[in-house]
Amino acid sequence: MATKTATDLLNDAKRVLKLNDRKSWTVPAAGLYPHQWLWDSCFIAIGLRHLNIERAKTELTSLLRGQWQNGMLPNMIFDNDPAYRRDRQLWRSWLNPYAPDDVATSGITQPPMLAEAVVRIGEKLKLSERRSWYNSMYPSLVAYHEWIYGERDPHDEGLAVLLHPYESGLDNTPPWISELRKHSTPWWINLIERLRLDGLVNLFRRDTRHLPPGQRMSNIEAMAYWAALRRLRRKAYNSEAILSRSLFAVEDLGFNCILIRANTHLKQIAKTVAKPLPETLTTAMARTQTALEQLWDEDAGQYYYRSFVSRKLIQQTTIGTLLPLYAGTVSKERAAQLVSLLKHRNFFGASWPVPTVPLNSPYFDPYKYWQGPTWLNTNWLIVDGLRRYGFDKEVQLLSKRTLQLVANQGMGEYFNPLNGDPAGAADFSWTAALTIDLLKS
Repeated sequence: MATKTATDLLNDAKRVLKLNDRKSWTVPAAGLYPHQWLWDSCFIAIGLRHLNIERAKTELTSLLRGQWQNGMLPNMIFDNDPAYRRDRQLWRSWLNPYAPDDVATSGITQPPMLAEAVVRIGEKLKLSERRSWYNSMYPSLVAYHEWIYGERDPHDEGLAVLLHPYESGLDNTPPWISELRKHSTPWWINLIERLRLDGLVNLFRRDTRHLPPGQRMSNIEAMAYWAALRRLRRKAYNSEAILSRSLFAVEDLGFNCILIRANTHLKQIAKTVAKPLPETLTTAMARTQTALEQLWDEDAGQYYYRSFVSRKLIQQTTIGTLLPLYAGTVSKERAAQLVSLLKHRNFFGASWPVPTVPLNSPYFDPYKYWQGPTWLNTNWLIVDGLRRYGFDKEVQLLSKRTLQLVANQGMGEYFNPLNGDPAGAADFSWTAALTIDLLKS
């Protein structure tokens, strides 16, 4: 097969984005993912800005139709088609008084990539247009960040607390699976597992109808996630009520690293439009940057997730371990330690980087969703962090290998880090969008 040129790759990425375009927003992939997802749309807009700046803006403003009155941005906004009534009924966002009346959403959030996407679009605009764009997004961004600190940092410690693995974006990443197994698996799921009846769950799962089961989370994990969702729904997604009796809440490393970077962008936006951020918000932002260091383990030489309930670090290494590079606030010395893990053959030094868990992890499976495969969005986050720390050789190598992977295998959802095989959904939108951004960088 002839090697694809940069032009071929760009055209393929454009094709995928056109295929998945729903006029004002983009589905991640047709069939398997029929709705709008928060951080998907943010990554998609980052790529679209190179093709059509107005369409990129629309991708982000369409997210605001799902914003709750309390500022929360949900991880999903559901397609209104009658075919998806079951999806809307599962979440029942209308149980919460702050949910929008005219659109059904989930009841939880996702990593706060919106400020990043807003700024990336702003970089393409003249100053007067940039100010207008920022002004249009500023109130919603402030409300969202205030919600994160008001609802998800109950002790004013600086680290946001997540209530469900879906909020991490890395759904079945090992720290969440570990906590779920320890604290939040109902007796009836354990019984189903012992009796080996979990295969029946495939009758109700959309993902395993589209993809081989081995490429997704296990049926036992899927049931446990569903049970955790029902607990949130029973309390109408009220964070205070949920946290008052929760055995299952995590200070998620990846989410908080993205939050730190989003805070930096929000301050930049505020400065550009000459609007002071609320003092309570700037104080909370500063706490997060400091509190990230509480997740550092000196013996291991890396950052970990932490249980909100036990206050203990969850010592499972994942792609989140590298995301303090993206946060951009850790010392150069610590950044260098993380880069050494990125290169290490027993950790993240795979043939097709960067695997989402280390190669030596007991969880590692090269095809299983967030327990091994290489993803374009996490590669993009790491590239951005490496660039800002001045690791130019590593930026060039990771960008090159990422583009080679897509050129060889197409716009897959994720890829086997050992042999490059594509897995998950085909024609995946953020793979296409971030390929465009890497090509244009």
